[in-house]
Amino acid sequence: MCTIIDACAKELLAWTLSASLEIDFVLEAVNFLIGNHGVSLTVETLIHSDQGSHYKSVKFVRLVKDSELRQSMSRKANCWDNAPQESFYGHMKDEIDISQCSKFEEVKSVIADWIDYYNNDRYQWNLARLAPREYYKYRIMGEYPLTIPKAKGRD
Repeated sequence: MCTIIDACAKELLAWTLSASLEIDFVLEAVNFLIGNHGVSLTVETLIHSDQGSHYKSVKFVRLVKDSELRQSMSRKANCWDNAPQESFYGHMKDEIDISQCSKFEEVKSVIADWIDYYNNDRYQWNLARLAPREYYKYRIMGEYPLTIPKAKGRD
């Protein structure tokens, strides 16, 4: 699985799941990101990854460079740089069950449903108790979407 997560809102912007480890699935994730969010991407946009062979490949490096994005890569044996991705995967593994899936498409469907839930409904304490898409709108619009109850004794 290849995921691209917004560092501020923690929204999953692009993802692909592959039945094989061929490089095309990571290229597909970047192309999905560009196709759906290209207007908001700039030369300041970082595509961060670990040091996996997919992300060091000539095809991947060329695609990122040709798209006028920047690549950032974790240092060897440094888990802190990639902690947001690892945290995302940890939550996903804790919250979904694919043990009953017998086909790749079933696994993909379970993951797609969970990603929709994650982006739209899974509230996160560090995002002002909002889901990632709500938090993004809150940051842009400045309007907090939840009702905050008044303190006791206050009118």
